[in-house]
Amino acid sequence: MICNLLIVSLTLLPFQTVQAGMIGADQVSGTTSAQAERLALQNLLGRSEIASRMQTLGLDQKVASDRVAAMTDEEVRSLSGRIDALPAGADSGWGWAVVIILAVVIWYAWK
Repeated sequence: MICNLLIVSLTLLPFQTVQAGMIGADQVSGTTSAQAERLALQNLLGRSEIASRMQTLGLDQKVASDRVAAMTDEEVRSLSGRIDALPAGADSGWGWAVVIILAVVIWYAWK
């Protein structure tokens, strides 16, 4: 009886076909990295020193945040890469190198 019921159900009831496929790592990491970079830019805009600098330049923090939200993923990646490439102290260090070299030259000249 159970065997007959299974045979009938297998032949008459529809099967759902499922297609499984592999996705590339770039597809997964591309969206998450763009979201993470967008969040990092939003956090950067939320910092007090950045917000005060934008206010002195006449840019509202809400407007800047809306602009970042409206950017495409490629624009976010580009801006994030440009910000990451900037020196941390806004100085490349050449000024200090020149000062140290001049100090060494003067020290050796007077020695």
